Amino acid sequence: MDISVVLGCSLGAALGGVILAFYKLGLLYQLFHKTERQSPRHGGESVADVLRAHGIKFVFTLVGGHISPILVACEKLGIRIVDTRHEATAVFAADAVARLSGPVFIEFPIDTLYPYHVVEKEFAPKNTPKGLMGKIIAWYLRNHLSNLFAGAWETRDLSPLPVHIPHATEDEVQRCVELVSRAKKPVILLGSQATLPPTPADDVRKALEPLGIPCFLGGMSRGMLGKNSPLHIRQNRRDALKDADLVLLAGTVCDFRLSYGRVLNRRSKIIAVNRDRSQLLKNSDMFWKPTVAIQGDAGSFLLRLSKALKGHRCPEEWPRSLKEGDAIKEKTERHLNPLSVLHRVDELLAEDSIIVADGGDFVGSAAYIMRPRGPLRWLDPGAFGTLGVGGGFALGAKLCRPESEVWIVYGDGSLGYSVAEFDTFTRHKTPVIALVGNDACWSQISREQVPMLGSNVACGLAFTDYHIVADGYGGKGYLIGREDESQLDDIIKKAQKECREGKAVLLNVLIGKTNFREGSISV
Repeated sequence: MDISVVLGCSLGAALGGVILAFYKLGLLYQLFHKTERQSPRHGGESVADVLRAHGIKFVFTLVGGHISPILVACEKLGIRIVDTRHEATAVFAADAVARLSGPVFIEFPIDTLYPYHVVEKEFAPKNTPKGLMGKIIAWYLRNHLSNLFAGAWETRDLSPLPVHIPHATEDEVQRCVELVSRAKKPVILLGSQATLPPTPADDVRKALEPLGIPCFLGGMSRGMLGKNSPLHIRQNRRDALKDADLVLLAGTVCDFRLSYGRVLNRRSKIIAVNRDRSQLLKNSDMFWKPTVAIQGDAGSFLLRLSKALKGHRCPEEWPRSLKEGDAIKEKTERHLNPLSVLHRVDELLAEDSIIVADGGDFVGSAAYIMRPRGPLRWLDPGAFGTLGVGGGFALGAKLCRPESEVWIVYGDGSLGYSVAEFDTFTRHKTPVIALVGNDACWSQISREQVPMLGSNVACGLAFTDYHIVADGYGGKGYLIGREDESQLDDIIKKAQKECREGKAVLLNVLIGKTNFREGSISV
């Protein structure tokens, strides 16, 4: 081989290696993008610019030096900073706002948020090794710092990125039309996905009503059909699914809430619609099998289904018989103390109310008794039942819908997670009403633990004066016992009046035990 060829190859490889090193170290980027070492600007300003461009109105936080630049910059741009008493509450509040509007989580390295001169001081090595190694380390740190700030203040496009939403195909919709049109006892199970953009929840309601198909509502879809819809079935879901000849899972998942699909009749035709394929087919290889499985948006699918079925209506006797079952069960249990309280609150709820659910046994009963007045007026933690969402969800809901009456239905166990947020409600002028079912027990756990294991260990609480705690944080608390039953309506109305006047209110209701929820799981 010619020596010149070998030499040329070696030089080419060496040059390529140098160029690669320049690229990896950011030196090429720095040639075209200026590092403004004297600029007082910081990364928090860039974050605030993007948030404003995306229409963000609120930032929830528990203050800390690692995020101070973001908070200060956001405040200067008119974005409201809402500081809470617990960082979990800040997350839950943001979650509530996201549910009532599109959710995003972003994490920032702290060295991208402060001005150059501040970060430069932090980067300065304390005990740099002497000699060549010290010089290499010092150069590397300076170069890394330059890379962080190179071109940092150049003009960039801040507009939101497009969101891809899957939709059912025409063939899939047509196949479902044929199945529904032949069904005599169809049932629709609506999940939270049915409320997601781009289809307005009210449009989904208008699409469901002419079909006349009985519906069970779960999660964020509670309230979608209004207060007194003849199509909204609240009780005896297991029996209805056993009798149904067609079940439409519209954003509903076959997890533990549907006994992993075991409650579905194997002879029923099953239509499953879900944006997420893993959720769409969850447990389908074990306990159930969809007749039609559609990876698509549930809301827009229901609109297209209703349009294609124009003129068709489910046989009237089917939803009527299910509705009669509601009336029998609710009337039978109504005399029991906790249920009576929930019924009274439900009757007196304002039409614009938002209900936040945070707890186990008492809240599980509320899910069957209370009737959200419209779509996106019920907020609960979802499938995993995360305790402690109450304060944050209510805070976010009140800021999004300041004209609405916001209720938190608490168990006495879950209240302990966020009762301190009565201070936040007071400071930020976000009055809400908390209804606390106080039975001095983690009853949902005790209900299974005692029969199975013969012990109530760790389940017992005390009849704590939570109303006094609310008073101490600047709110107004009421203690309600059996002796106050005849005055219950008056107390609720007084709480509503004080809330309208700007006071956060806590109703500490001492309740007894019921068997209403034995063997049931809420969606």
